[in-house]
Amino acid sequence: MIEECVQKLLNTDFLSYEISPPKSPNIGEDLLTQLQDWKDFDALVCTDAPLAKFRQSSILTSLKLQNTLKKPVICTLNMRDRNTIALQGEILGANELDVRMFLTLTGDPIKLGDHPSAKGVFEGNSSLLVKLIQNFNQNKDLNEHPIKGTLKTIYPFGVLNSYANNPLSLKNKMRRKINSGIFALFTQPVYDIEIAKLLLQWLEEINTELGKNTGLVFGYFPILRYKTAQFLYSKLPGVFVPQIWLEKLERAHSIGEKEEEKVGLELSKNLFEELKKLHNKIHFMNANKVALAKKITQ
Repeated sequence: MIEECVQKLLNTDFLSYEISPPKSPNIGEDLLTQLQDWKDFDALVCTDAPLAKFRQSSILTSLKLQNTLKKPVICTLNMRDRNTIALQGEILGANELDVRMFLTLTGDPIKLGDHPSAKGVFEGNSSLLVKLIQNFNQNKDLNEHPIKGTLKTIYPFGVLNSYANNPLSLKNKMRRKINSGIFALFTQPVYDIEIAKLLLQWLEEINTELGKNTGLVFGYFPILRYKTAQFLYSKLPGVFVPQIWLEKLERAHSIGEKEEEKVGLELSKNLFEELKKLHNKIHFMNANKVALAKKITQ
């Protein structure tokens, strides 16, 4: 199941769907039922305490989802909350249970979360996590000591902003991530097709330059509210929302909530179709709202 998922991501059409674990001991039967009824996604991506907010363990949630839904899960891990001893122990234990795909993150700042008095670890950035995984794939730990037994292959993935004021800095970051040995990059949400084309152009250039075959998955987050568009535009430096989106949603907002949702859904669905035509590898993010994801993708 895992190897087939990686090959599909690299070589054919691919749709992943992001799941955020709950602040609860239960995933939720309603969410599981909706996911079981929706067959269009190829993999789930399970988040790891995003925005530094306390949630269920990403590894344990990934295991539960993978076993229940019989679908591959890409487990997110960050360097904020654990040191390399803890990370190695968790990845090693997960290997036997077939949780073997990891989206590597440095982690959001503690000050963004709901436990501001907690202490961030940040022993390194996501590159150290990728190195740790690469060592595991050679049957040795981070300090080059051999590991007893044989691990099943582990697949590291990375993340990338979809926009930067200085495009060269973003391209250089893409190069560094690809050179680290990740299998694919998942971008922040993309709202401009020209930006999407540029990212694909860079990917081809860098893969050729480095002799790699790294994949690229476009982040996708539907915008149904003017307030959401404003937030993404002004508060997320790695995301670019076109002015036309802001103008249309602002006009719709002045008319009423139903018109705002109608315009946002139309803009978002058109974007999804354009991304599919350009490069049908998409990572769908919308805070566990499966019904909306089905409406847009079907």
